[in-house]
Amino acid sequence: MMAVFKSFLLSVSIVALSPSVAYAQTSPKILSENNKDTYLPDFSYAGYEFGLSDTPIFDTVINVADHGAIPDDGKDDSAAIIAAIEAASKMNKAVRVQFESGRYQLTEILWIESSNIMLSGKGSGTGGTQLFMPRPLNQIDDKGALKEIREYLVENDKIQRVKDENLEVIFSEYSWTGGFIWTRAKNGRHRAYKKSYDKPIVKIADIQSGKRGTRQLIVRNASDLKVGDVLKIHWHNRAGEGGPLIKELYGDTKETIGSRHWENPDVPLVRQPTRIKSIKGNRVEIEDPLVININDKVPAYFAQWEHISNVGLQDFAMVFPENPYFQHHNEAGFNGIYFTGVHNGWIKNVTITESDTAILTDDLANVTISNIVTDGAHKAHYSVHVGSVHNVLVDNLEVKNPTQHTFSFNTLSSKSVYKNSTAWINPTLDQHSGANHQNLYDNIKLHITPNEKTADGTPSYELYKAGGAPYWWPGHGRYNTQWNINILVDGASTPGDKIHIVGKSEGPESRIVGMHGNRPIDLDYRPGGYLESLNQSIDTIPSLHSYQLAKRKK
Repeated sequence: MMAVFKSFLLSVSIVALSPSVAYAQTSPKILSENNKDTYLPDFSYAGYEFGLSDTPIFDTVINVADHGAIPDDGKDDSAAIIAAIEAASKMNKAVRVQFESGRYQLTEILWIESSNIMLSGKGSGTGGTQLFMPRPLNQIDDKGALKEIREYLVENDKIQRVKDENLEVIFSEYSWTGGFIWTRAKNGRHRAYKKSYDKPIVKIADIQSGKRGTRQLIVRNASDLKVGDVLKIHWHNRAGEGGPLIKELYGDTKETIGSRHWENPDVPLVRQPTRIKSIKGNRVEIEDPLVININDKVPAYFAQWEHISNVGLQDFAMVFPENPYFQHHNEAGFNGIYFTGVHNGWIKNVTITESDTAILTDDLANVTISNIVTDGAHKAHYSVHVGSVHNVLVDNLEVKNPTQHTFSFNTLSSKSVYKNSTAWINPTLDQHSGANHQNLYDNIKLHITPNEKTADGTPSYELYKAGGAPYWWPGHGRYNTQWNINILVDGASTPGDKIHIVGKSEGPESRIVGMHGNRPIDLDYRPGGYLESLNQSIDTIPSLHSYQLAKRKK
């Protein structure tokens, strides 16, 4: 079964009544070489080292015990762990900071500001390593790191108002930022809020031309470039509300385009961190495909990027105490990891319990986040948040706790992937506005309980309950893709009954292939895009990312 619907259509309703799930035995038509009019991004470059290498193991070891951090002794271990990280940072080579089995108590932020640092435990389960944080970040000195966002929240009257609960308080800075493990480049500014904090952009080279989906560029002058440079490509919208860059992002959509797309022309609207692979005269090859065309109407340039590299976190658990839920945007700061300013990094084999957000990201490229479990009774803002990043792969994430935004492609994210992941409690696919585009939900399993009904009594669930302010609308840019989304109705419907899945306001030119479940699906996704194999599982190609990566490796 295959259908295509154009961007002006409000919804689609295609239902296979029996059986509720069929199996597509042939490759989807969107992968056909003859289907050249339906652009599908290559998502295989997501992850560490552009998807081509496993994450490393560092042989040089500093044990936190050598600096006085002893598990299970009831004492605070913050100073000793910080000392171990500082010692590793001074060694000018790849160093593993090793924890033993048992519980360590942490009441300070662990800053990682140098390349080639790994924090490693003995495992995230029974008998492994546990970091316990008894207090939230709002009781801890962040050394001024969040001064800018605090000023922004006050100046812009960012107030959470819930009349029925007599609640009127300023948003928490910990809704989007901060963590007890916090990576950053020492001079980097990994989340921008106010013009007064803007730094001059260091331009390296103007780019004359390049085609979306290719890796070949023509630059005006390559003398300041060298092979191996990790830089950012910047695209600015300097042409106002109807500028050609906006059309590149959203096509010919009739959706409302928010004002943030044109009100800050000196701030790049699209950013692609990448690495220079080769230089021949003024011809430059980059490691991953361009996300946006470059030409006279849509100019771009290489810019300096302050970042660290080869940073990893693995094999431990982070546990917070049971804590009350104070409403959306009022988080106290029980945040696990804030991963910012990293190119080529990883977080793997980590369990995070009772968090406000388990993992927050900003300003990353080619990072793999894998084998993560988030759990507990506390409602989190995010599980693993993907925002202002490029080529981030989230693989095998299991979300067992309630969340406001379960799988979130947030502001300015591109070519990133949630893959082989499962959510158990009222999940949402959050395409959070803010020029996020060309992202992939891949082989995702969602357990839902319908909480509404349509006019004809069909059980209904708003799966795409996106966030984001109107000044960043629409929900996503072109080519956001969903592949093999498995929707499992756990209650509130009878076997064989349809389930109405709702996305009230997402984005243009989406690609949805192989959405299926244990009930026939009636999909209402607005404004629409390309739909294929509704109510069919793509068993021949379960994961689009894996398929594209295997094809590229050949």
